Amino acid sequence: MFKECPHPDEKQRLQLSRELSLAPRQIKFWFQNRRTQMKAQHERADNCALRVENDKIRCENIAIREALKNVICPSCGGPPIGEDSYFDEQKLRVENAQLKEELDRVSSIAAKYIGRPISQLPPVQPVHISSLDLSMGSFGGQGMGSGPSLDLDLLPGSSSAMPIMPFQGTGISDMDKSLMADVAANALDELLRLLQTNEPLWMKSTTDGRDVLNLESYERIFPRANSHLKNPNVRIEASRDSGVVIMNSLALVDIFMDSNKWMELFPTIVSMARTLEVLSSGMMGGHSGSLQLMYGELQVLSPLVPTREFYFLRYCQQIEQGSWAIVDVSYDFPRDNQFAPQNPSHRLPSGCLIQDMPNGYSKVTWVEHVEIEDKTPTHRLYRDLIHRGLAFGAERWLATLQRMCERFACLMVKGTSTRDLGGVIPSPDGKRSMMKLAQRMVNNFCASISTSNGHRWTTLSGLNEVGVRVTIHKNTDPGQPNGVVLSAATTIWLPVSPQNVFNFFRDERTRPQWDVLSNGNAVQEVAHIANGPHPGNCISVLRVSQRPFEHRIKSNISIFPFWLIWFLVNLVANRGF
Repeated sequence: MFKECPHPDEKQRLQLSRELSLAPRQIKFWFQNRRTQMKAQHERADNCALRVENDKIRCENIAIREALKNVICPSCGGPPIGEDSYFDEQKLRVENAQLKEELDRVSSIAAKYIGRPISQLPPVQPVHISSLDLSMGSFGGQGMGSGPSLDLDLLPGSSSAMPIMPFQGTGISDMDKSLMADVAANALDELLRLLQTNEPLWMKSTTDGRDVLNLESYERIFPRANSHLKNPNVRIEASRDSGVVIMNSLALVDIFMDSNKWMELFPTIVSMARTLEVLSSGMMGGHSGSLQLMYGELQVLSPLVPTREFYFLRYCQQIEQGSWAIVDVSYDFPRDNQFAPQNPSHRLPSGCLIQDMPNGYSKVTWVEHVEIEDKTPTHRLYRDLIHRGLAFGAERWLATLQRMCERFACLMVKGTSTRDLGGVIPSPDGKRSMMKLAQRMVNNFCASISTSNGHRWTTLSGLNEVGVRVTIHKNTDPGQPNGVVLSAATTIWLPVSPQNVFNFFRDERTRPQWDVLSNGNAVQEVAHIANGPHPGNCISVLRVSQRPFEHRIKSNISIFPFWLIWFLVNLVANRGF
């Protein structure tokens, strides 16, 4: 059936489901996986042919070099001057030993990831590194270039604003690149099974109804050699969630395959991101088949929780029209390699499946799966959140994605109610500028309270185990005053619901009770910009009654309910707000 019709229509799938006693969805995914496998087989066959041709040319090159060694000078009858030292016997022995050592290392990695020896790996693929046009696609349209493009400059996310990383060149060998391609392909197959299979891989939690990974079934279906779980300090976090996002699949793929835009989309989770090398730029100028080596740091907004550092492969594949899969998987480098992380966190196949829906919406199914080595005990205030997988879980990623996409949708709305703006913001351009300013405030807050970027937090003496922690850093961001910024943060536990705490802080009537900068004066909201359907997602321009000519802005964002509240005290003058 597959040979005759690899793309069956709905009627044919229904007939097959009746004959085989399977669900139509299973028939659909079987054909999808089969097409992906056949495509991979054809690519490997082409690579084998190219490698044979490459070996033939290499042998001819060696024969020519050998012939040159025996050339006799017609003038003096001696050997030619400047003999090629590459074929020096001692140098060949040294190079041979180095190649054997590299082969042994790569073989061990291959056995761990894919359970087969290096001799069965696909041949080395020619890698073409090219500049990628990762500009945003249309918001609601279906084409890459039609319609208004999404504006992701709500914060300074250009490369010039990125922190300087300790590495500049990658120096990845061809053997590693070939192995990376195979690891990414196997990770994509595993991710699709995790996304599309319920029992026995996933079970519903009896406490909160979340999807919980059945580790016994997982290890039986996906056996791994040299598993990190043999270390008693290593624990696993796995979660899955799905939801509807107000953005089409092409626009989402564009964001995920650009490290700067990806970091801008998740400011509360991703504290640092960078693409180290583009191993494959995709087919026909698109993102399908794109493979990148990336670096990322993930955070919880508290100095009590260290960031998680990952070096990982990101692979993007179009499954069918309007359906994309993006998978992340860690790649182990030797300890002496520049990419070997100091605090190892191992990212097992994780990612999302993005499927287009009508009216520019997308259904996103997300899986997070990591192995974490706890070298230091988790602080008691965050232990439950982190060990249950809530702090870095799929629910938090998806909730952040939905909220930010709603923010972009509000930005695209051309009509603006003068009643909401209150006359303070006279035009849509003013609204846009205000949204950019509010987003910069959010990102500055996240950067100031993070443990990334080399921030060293010092606990003030004479306080309890949590205390007030302080850090300083030099502000060099464009468009902001240069100088030293002192930040102070503390974490407390409140015996009230997170929604009540959030409502207390976003209500301008209760602001004088906690905002020392208001000096106890009444605060009035003079302008309001909605950032989504939730009433708490908004930007407010506030005015203190005693100083009507001074305005300050607050940006309310319903953060994932951690049952905790963070305070940030910024001691730099904020006349710009």
